[in-house]
Amino acid sequence: MTELNIHTERVDDIPILFGFLKQMGIQDTIDKIVNPHGNHQGLSIGWLTTAWLTYIVSESDHRMVEVETWADKHIQTLSAMIQQPLNVKDFTDDRLADVLQWLSKDNIWEEIENHLCQRLISVYDLQNEPKELSTIRLDSTTASVYHDTENSTLFAYGHSKDHRPDLPQFKVMLSSLDPMGLPIATLVLPGSDADDGLYIPAVIRSRHALGCGGRRSSYLYVGDSKMSATNTRAFIQSGGDYYLTPLSGVGEVPEKLEELLKPVWNKQQALTLIRNDEQAIALGYEAIVHNIHQTIEWDERILVVYSPSLAKNARNGLSHRLDNAEKAIQSLTPDRGRGKRQYRDLNSLQSEVKSILKKHGVDGLLNVSYISEEEQRTIRGYGDRPYRIEKTIRYVLQVERNEEAIRKARLIMGWRLYVTNAPESKLSLVRAVNVFRKSPLIERNFSRLKGRPLGVSPLYVRREDHACGMIRLLTIALRVLTLFEHVLRKNLHTSGESMSGLYAGNPKRQTTKPTTERLLKAFEYINMSVVELPEQTIHYVTQLSELQKHILSLLSLSPSLYEGLELPLNTS
Repeated sequence: MTELNIHTERVDDIPILFGFLKQMGIQDTIDKIVNPHGNHQGLSIGWLTTAWLTYIVSESDHRMVEVETWADKHIQTLSAMIQQPLNVKDFTDDRLADVLQWLSKDNIWEEIENHLCQRLISVYDLQNEPKELSTIRLDSTTASVYHDTENSTLFAYGHSKDHRPDLPQFKVMLSSLDPMGLPIATLVLPGSDADDGLYIPAVIRSRHALGCGGRRSSYLYVGDSKMSATNTRAFIQSGGDYYLTPLSGVGEVPEKLEELLKPVWNKQQALTLIRNDEQAIALGYEAIVHNIHQTIEWDERILVVYSPSLAKNARNGLSHRLDNAEKAIQSLTPDRGRGKRQYRDLNSLQSEVKSILKKHGVDGLLNVSYISEEEQRTIRGYGDRPYRIEKTIRYVLQVERNEEAIRKARLIMGWRLYVTNAPESKLSLVRAVNVFRKSPLIERNFSRLKGRPLGVSPLYVRREDHACGMIRLLTIALRVLTLFEHVLRKNLHTSGESMSGLYAGNPKRQTTKPTTERLLKAFEYINMSVVELPEQTIHYVTQLSELQKHILSLLSLSPSLYEGLELPLNTS
């Protein structure tokens, strides 16, 4: 009787991810830079990182403890991808911790990030046309952790963007290249660091990642109002690059805005209609000022922009804040009754009113009058204390809206000042507004990094160096997700076609902008069966569908990634 042994394992999206990671040069880049100890055995750091990234993206999980079990279930597929026999012990926690330690070293990480960025830009032709300014967006996010802050420099308390001020956190500063939002530089920082001081280091890292040798193209750095500090703008100017940022609404900015709006109110300044895809989105004009900061001098354009949608939201918000502030103030002095507190000290009442006005952002928009009322209180006699009548003061509040101040506040709502040093020939007013409106691109990166599929929070490592390495590893996975999606969408656009078959329950639904997550899901339920006979081993892989072949083609990957699994492993 012939002995027959059949082994079946899921293949799914592992080959396509391995193929794309190889195309990106992840393994080559890391193995050229990382030089482990001479006694290192087993998989190289580059191959181990590639396999781990495949697990992270495929399984939407970065836990180290699960990788060994996953590798054991897919050992035949992984061996075929790496083209060498594997041992499941190549994927233990200790081996994975080696990867994190290498990535936590600043000099190693910066070299990896620089090589990877320059390779991806070259291989995938990510530079814009010469007439277009390449845009880099800068922004930061925080992620809360449950780690102990004692003796920690990374985990610290600070302003939480997760609305969890009770938890320590770390901060990630990211610079991303338009149009796909490809991360090019990452800073992992203590959670207590203020955002304002992070932009110059982020620009420096971006410049190194993009390559500063020889003649370098100028880039447009786009950030929120925290990037508008004068020293940040001067630094970008001194390096030959451009910036675009809104001015924060503090300090002298409100007065400057009113000054620039006077010619608009007097009908002495014409406004340009700003459109996006034939839809009117804003009005604006620009002025030029001369800036001097230390030894740096430059001309700067101030863009005065009005957004109807921003104005509508701001005015609705003001109405709600006024209503809520009025109710809160009036509740301080309720009608007499049991259990209803009455303020009898004017200073305490005034302090509470000021706190309410500040909380709701309506200081100066409501006039509050304090009316004192004298009242008598009867105190019953008890024991040797005689019956008596006591006179007290009770305060009543009257609230009136300062209509003139509210009118002025509503008048400037929707107006915002932006500044840029880019000449009008490179960045017109219309294009500047449209470029800034695409800022949510970087928010999608943060959404992927902090939620599914990467889930940096919660962070499943305790040591600080491991945490830093893990965050950096996940930003490589973020590059995979972003670039995978961009390449396929770009090729779909070039061919003028759309794609169907990606939506369960609606197979005919067409899309020209499929996500990486949905594309990978299309490779579910591909199996490899290994039939072992006494003198022969047969491999059989589920046949690819036309949709799967089409996805591979759009990514410039060959179906042989799957079909080759049926061939004997070549280790020569």
